[in-house]
Amino acid sequence: MKRAILDRLVADRAAKRPVVLATDIESGLQSLIYEQDSHGDLTLDPEVLTAARRALRDDRSGIIEAGGRRVFLQVHNPPLRLILVGAVHIAQVLAPMAALAGYAVTIVDPRRSFATDARFPDMTLLTDWPDEAMERMELDGRTAVVALTHDPKLDDPALQVALRSPAFYIGALGSRKTHAARLERLRAAGLGEADLARIHGGPVGLPLGGRSPAEIALSILAQITAVLHGAPGPKAQERAA
Repeated sequence: MKRAILDRLVADRAAKRPVVLATDIESGLQSLIYEQDSHGDLTLDPEVLTAARRALRDDRSGIIEAGGRRVFLQVHNPPLRLILVGAVHIAQVLAPMAALAGYAVTIVDPRRSFATDARFPDMTLLTDWPDEAMERMELDGRTAVVALTHDPKLDDPALQVALRSPAFYIGALGSRKTHAARLERLRAAGLGEADLARIHGGPVGLPLGGRSPAEIALSILAQITAVLHGAPGPKAQERAA
């Protein structure tokens, strides 16, 4: 590997920029491929670029054959993170589910009677105000955020931070009526319609038909997975929450 490629790859990883290292297996020539551009010595045809960007979305490295040559695509994605605002019953189920799916999970709730190690064993717990905690966490394009408290004092500021970030998924628990009132408050706070359209809510999750905390958690994780891989599901059916 040339030093220029290595230095740039190291910088990309430190900055949590998604990138694919493409290596021609026969010649050894390499290029770094991003969502919008590329850099390096390897001449890239459209088939390789398309495959590399699909590999980024799928988080899957591998060898492809294109243009009569074999190219190894090595994906370097930032780690997946899930931030749950609210140490509530649904979070108790969703957190371990998401951890099994490969997410580094953080639960944020200033209510210390909810955010306890007994209720969330082996999970990262923060008892700061959610917006302050999330500002420090520097949300990136591999971060999902779900607001679960039903308390505007906690959920709304957290959603404002998430909507100013490149987080790939933003969800908020609540019925259609609850979500409509939430959107009005966020509009009053200066957020535009394009921002508000990023929120999955009213209700959150794919329409699996469940109502228990575990079933709602499953529907949320299913929707997060669909959005991560570029296949958003249909709008969830209304569910009291």
